[in-house]
Amino acid sequence: MTDNASKSPAANGQGQAMWGGRFSAKPAELMQAINVSIGFDKRLWAQDLAGSRAHARMLISQGVIASSDGEEILEGLAKIEDELATGTFPFRDEYEDIHMNIEARLRELIGPTAGRLHTARSRNDQVAVDFRLWVRDAADRSAAQLEALQKALLAQAETYADALMPGFTHLQPAQPVTFGHHLMAYVEMFGRDASRFKDARARMNECPLGAAALAGSPFPIDRHQTAASLGFDRPTANSLDSVSSRDFALEALSAASITATHLSRLAEEIVLWTTPMFGFIKLTDAFTTGSSIMPQKKNPDAAELIRAKVGRILGSLTTLTVVMKGLPLAYSKDMQEDKVPTFEAFDALELSLLAMAGMIADLTPNTEKMAAAAGAGFSTATDLADWLVRELNMPFRDAHHVTGSAVKAAETKGVDLSDLSLAEFQAIEPRITDGVYAVLTPAASAASRMSYGGTAPAQVRAQIARWKETLA
Repeated sequence: MTDNASKSPAANGQGQAMWGGRFSAKPAELMQAINVSIGFDKRLWAQDLAGSRAHARMLISQGVIASSDGEEILEGLAKIEDELATGTFPFRDEYEDIHMNIEARLRELIGPTAGRLHTARSRNDQVAVDFRLWVRDAADRSAAQLEALQKALLAQAETYADALMPGFTHLQPAQPVTFGHHLMAYVEMFGRDASRFKDARARMNECPLGAAALAGSPFPIDRHQTAASLGFDRPTANSLDSVSSRDFALEALSAASITATHLSRLAEEIVLWTTPMFGFIKLTDAFTTGSSIMPQKKNPDAAELIRAKVGRILGSLTTLTVVMKGLPLAYSKDMQEDKVPTFEAFDALELSLLAMAGMIADLTPNTEKMAAAAGAGFSTATDLADWLVRELNMPFRDAHHVTGSAVKAAETKGVDLSDLSLAEFQAIEPRITDGVYAVLTPAASAASRMSYGGTAPAQVRAQIARWKETLA
């Protein structure tokens, strides 16, 4: 997939080198092995046919080729599409890539007229438009799959908007929250992820077709026509940039890497929550596996595999970044290495998103165990400090000190804050009244967090309603 002056020879249907008479000998076997890309870029066949149809119709409308030749080309492309869709297309390594395979097959089907399709086009702009179309489709799929995951999270969050659980910082109990609130945090993260794919799509939605090898075309082509027919907003504005840039793929891979990081965080929590030590949730057999030696085991392997996928996806971003970092304008064969990491990253991301949505719908929380844990670690200590500020008009730093003394007293006795007697509280701060006990339960703590975006069930439900409207 390079410019016409730098390709290894490959015979077409007429026994001629596809790029003319410059070469008289066949490439070495090793050259063929390192050069051939049909093994992976065959995935671009639908995009290649779409680009070729758009180009052929434009050539006809501009009078660059005769209508009869153009219609014959379009009929031949339709036959090739049927072959590719039904798995009967004869892929051949000697034709190097998907573009040459399709062109060679078109010549076999309709004869020399097939050669007119490549007028005013290079494989450089051809692969650029094919790859851009593929990445655009991948970004659209990712955004849609993220929204499906958000809906799965919303359904569970709505059901368990009141269910208490411990909120953590440093993985230590911090303050009581609700399970619905916790899940809604991921709805927000995945919403930003979806928006990143949509932003990337908007920037990549320019059509490089017609840039030719690197300098544009002397033929009277209409790039706006081909751009519109392929669903692009406009043609790219610089022919050098058109064929040599892959930042659209880098941006999509960056969005994929951030998404995978968020998926990994949620997967880690699922792994923790399913352990007997936490026991917060259960997964069915659908998303767990057993052990070959320990019959009691029920392992959250789906979550563990999702947790690991970020390595592959981030690795793909790093791979393509390194490929592109030192390339002079315009096209270099290095850029053939853009496909495999991008394909692999989006394959991994799609599987992860689908599996995570399935797991979220599958899980059942143990609300009793979560509620019991919600009060652990003196998680209502901040509520005590806030009560001292509100009721006794105490500066927060002083309230913080008093609360710390109360926690120390409870810890010494081996009890919760709510188990301290009023006399014990008043020994620390004489102005404390029995009204303090109203704020020392996890339920009261969570219900009091009514600030916008807080964990109070009423606030959680408000955010759920907002997101349901957004996703509708």
